[in-house]
Amino acid sequence: MNHLSGLARDQKLLLPEAVEDYVARENPVRFMDAFVSSLNLRQLGFGKALPAATGRPPYDPGDLLRLYLYGYLHRIRSSRLLEKECTRNLEVLWLLRTLKPDFKTIADFRRDNKKPLAAACREFTWLCRKLDLFGGELLAIDGSKFKAVNARDKNFNDQKLRELIANIDAKIGRYLEELDQGDQEQAAPAALEREELEKKIAALKERKEDYQALEADLGDDHQISTTDPDSRLMHTRQGAEMAYNVQTAVDSKHKLIVEHEVVNDVTDLNQLANLATAARETLGVEKMQVVADMGYYNNADVQR
Repeated sequence: MNHLSGLARDQKLLLPEAVEDYVARENPVRFMDAFVSSLNLRQLGFGKALPAATGRPPYDPGDLLRLYLYGYLHRIRSSRLLEKECTRNLEVLWLLRTLKPDFKTIADFRRDNKKPLAAACREFTWLCRKLDLFGGELLAIDGSKFKAVNARDKNFNDQKLRELIANIDAKIGRYLEELDQGDQEQAAPAALEREELEKKIAALKERKEDYQALEADLGDDHQISTTDPDSRLMHTRQGAEMAYNVQTAVDSKHKLIVEHEVVNDVTDLNQLANLATAARETLGVEKMQVVADMGYYNNADVQR
């Protein structure tokens, strides 16, 4: 008895001839396609929704939104990975009708359409409400830490800045002592050596001024990040990481997200009331039950 064998690689008809046949009728990407088609992208504020009369034709923002939503559904965040999916994933080939935008186009779309993307999420919430997919009786709220694009050495707080400035002052002091010691010796220090020390001192003073400027810009949370200004150093399951705190309110009926908010508070304290109130308004109900863990407990929030 022989093993199961695949088709020969030089055989011609390996894929269906029609792109329509790439995905089954019940595939979720068909709903995704229909949802985006129902949106008024120009009214939502998407750039290039109305193409210019001249120049190179742009990608339809609807197609890039489809790709973005597909990545969200399958946890593909990287624009480079989404670019690869456009060349090898049959579902994406069907969804984009074989279009293959490059990673920069995908990243620019995300960067330039932050508010329209949030508006599209709101449209989906309203659609779920119209289809009676929300129960509106029980809501669960929790927070998740999403890693930010900001190295830890580009994040500063009061203590870190004080230590950095103190280290710079100590180095400047040592260099000045070397210059004084050279002046006191019988033989004058080499001009090249003195010039090098003076350059180091000047560079340290410039760095110190930068740190002092950061110290003056520290906000109420006593943190500042230079690459991704809104990110903060937070405690996660993997340890301390640069991250955002994503607050999510989920309806119990079909486990669908009703409201979400991205904050840079390092804890969940003081987040409960605002998110619960926003979710109640979205659902259009007067009363509902809300559950959350002890990290949210705050007397003022509970009374609201």
